[in-house]
Amino acid sequence: MTSSSAPQDPTPEAAEAAKAPKDPWDLPDVSGLVVGVLGGTGEQGRGLAHRFARAGQKVIIGSRSADRARDAAAELGHGVEGADNAETARRSDVVIVAVPWDGHAKTLESLREELAGKLVVDCVNPLGFDKKGAYALKPEEGSAAEQAAALLPDSRVTAAFHHLSAVLLQDTSLDEIDTDVMVLGEERADVEVVQALAGRIAGMRGVFAGRLRNAHQVESLVANLISVNRRYKAHAGLRVTDI
Repeated sequence: MTSSSAPQDPTPEAAEAAKAPKDPWDLPDVSGLVVGVLGGTGEQGRGLAHRFARAGQKVIIGSRSADRARDAAAELGHGVEGADNAETARRSDVVIVAVPWDGHAKTLESLREELAGKLVVDCVNPLGFDKKGAYALKPEEGSAAEQAAALLPDSRVTAAFHHLSAVLLQDTSLDEIDTDVMVLGEERADVEVVQALAGRIAGMRGVFAGRLRNAHQVESLVANLISVNRRYKAHAGLRVTDI
């Protein structure tokens, strides 16, 4: 009498080879995440808050003044709430940093505890201006996003939403904004969450653009876009082709 041997489990190498590659556009469902916007009373912050809230995301805008944040939230509608920066950080799953560059480091240092464990999205562009126009500044850490990562060792820092026109973001007559959002970060899962959030805004698409060490050129490209906008009287954005 012969006996058949039990089938053997595949080797790790064979199992890996059998796995289909992950679709880069297979992104997580982020509709239930609370999005906080530090600097939410500024032009860029208000615009992002408006677009996310309009897409059905729960949004809290933060400011140094809770009263100012609540007033701005009331103007935006769509269920947006306002609070001071610390409360906004505590209550949010994802926190977008949209503060002026000259207050970037001080704001993040003051919120290190509240931002611990949070997914932080830095969209700050370090720029200078003179009679020739806008030009890029390079922080000691390499970029605003890398400065954020250095100041927030217990947070998961990404970079995105640098190239969006505040005018278009706040234009209530526009149903869509035709642009791509470059997303940078160290962990694929975190980057994909931010990509998915970008995709919640009609007309937008989040595109992976590398690790944080590549953030400087993404941040500094805004100086070029400012020149484009001035010459052509436009609100230019970016599209990445062939993907």
